[in-house]
Amino acid sequence: MRRLFPSPLAPSDLEDREWGLDELADAYAYPQAADGDGRGWLRANMVSSLDGAAHHEGRSQPLSSEADMRIFGTLRGLADAIVVGAATVRQEGYRPARAREAFAARRAALGQPVAPVIAVVSAALDLDFSLPLFTSPLVPTIVLTGEDAPAERVAAAREAGAEVVTAGQGRRVDPALVPAVLAGRGLTRLLTEGGPQLLGQFAGARVLDEMCLSLAPLVASGTAPRIMNGPPLAVPERFSLASVIEEGGFLFNSYRRV
Repeated sequence: MRRLFPSPLAPSDLEDREWGLDELADAYAYPQAADGDGRGWLRANMVSSLDGAAHHEGRSQPLSSEADMRIFGTLRGLADAIVVGAATVRQEGYRPARAREAFAARRAALGQPVAPVIAVVSAALDLDFSLPLFTSPLVPTIVLTGEDAPAERVAAAREAGAEVVTAGQGRRVDPALVPAVLAGRGLTRLLTEGGPQLLGQFAGARVLDEMCLSLAPLVASGTAPRIMNGPPLAVPERFSLASVIEEGGFLFNSYRRV
């Protein structure tokens, strides 16, 4: 693993070596803006093939690598909450986030919970509330839904131990409200892992602050969606390059909204 951008800060940045978790955590530390505006900082983490596929045969794992998984774990270890769509929970078999000793001191110093909260965005609450994600997390899972969500599904979620939080009128979740609603609960360092539809909604609402994109040196072809899937923006939003790290042909890019 070596830093390509910004310009190497030390000769060791150019060495192709495995970075420690502390180094990765420093490289991906949230900016001070994560605490400063009452809305928090929404970071996305996605992987894409060279030809733009967000997954292969329904899962992102075939596009990943050992380095990608280290960064994936680091981004989770830094977050207050991980925001994910219901379809991705079902497709990827989401489990509760775990506490990791490598990040314990850093999290304690920032007043973070021992593990990130999983916040599931779902209008219909079409979820299996018997899964460990809802029944046995270290910190209660949050379900973000509309104010008119089906009452029986709301009751099922709460009975399983989840916290149901309103983030939209009617049955619709308003993506523009999600960061502020979570920030109001003290969760300001936000990470979303998609899927593509949710990420497209955040981009459309112009609340996506940072895009961490792992570009895999793979061609998948097929009909897999892009990392974002939603209506086109009237005017494309500009992001600036913050960092590039390379390992084994994978490029780990971070872009921040201008």
